[in-house]
This record gives sequence, C-alpha cells and structure tokens, in this order.
Amino acid sequence: MAKVLGIGGVFFRSPEPAALCAWYKEWLGVEATPPYGATFEPATLPPGGLTVWAPFPQDTPYFGPSGQTFMFNLIVDDLRGALAQVAKGGATVDDKVEDHDYGSFGWFVDPDGNRVELWQPKGPANPSGPDA
Repeated sequence: MAKVLGIGGVFFRSPEPAALCAWYKEWLGVEATPPYGATFEPATLPPGGLTVWAPFPQDTPYFGPSGQTFMFNLIVDDLRGALAQVAKGGATVDDKVEDHDYGSFGWFVDPDGNRVELWQPKGPANPSGPDA
C-alpha cells in the first residue's frame, strides 16, 4: 500500500499574497516569494521538531473565533521573542502561552486574519524549555 510520508506544503488563499509574504519575512524571517512561498528543509528542524497532521472537530474553539477551517503551526527557535516581533508588526497576539513537556505554544492573528500557532519544541538541544 502506498503511504503518506509527510506534509508537502500548506497552501491557502490571501487577498494580497505579496504583502503577506513581505510581512512574514519582516517579522518572522520567512523567506517567502509569491507565488511559490517558502521552503523549509527537514534538516532545519530543531531536535524534537516534527510535522503533525490532525483533523479537529468542526466546532473546535482551538482555531479562534475567526471561523477559519484551518490553522497552521510554525516552529520557532524563540517563542516569546517571535510573539513580541509579530506584535510589533501589528499582529494581534493571544496573551496565553502554553508550556507542555513537548514544547511551548503561542498564537497570533496575522494581517489576513489567520490565527497562527507558534511552537517551540523541547528537545535535546533545549532540555529545560524556552526560558532556559
């Protein structure tokens, strides 16, 4: 049987793709160029980083109040620093940060209104968590 080996991409609509790419480049360092976006090589993932594919119930509150049918998660090397950067860039940042044994999570709403999750994994290179 053929099987899926990983996520090959995340594709979504934007009213202004070039402007959104420029915003992510300025505030999170994403080297994105329309129409191709950005690529992230597996070797750049930190220890403990991985890609998750998870359908949520239709009525989940996890994606925020926007009514969007998806939410993407970006792996970061400094969660609190990244949240401060996007706030400086005009994003609406959720005050809540969650710390778990597998990493820390925070959320913001980008200029297009997408709720985005940021994840700083805990791994061998960062055994004590984001504030070590």
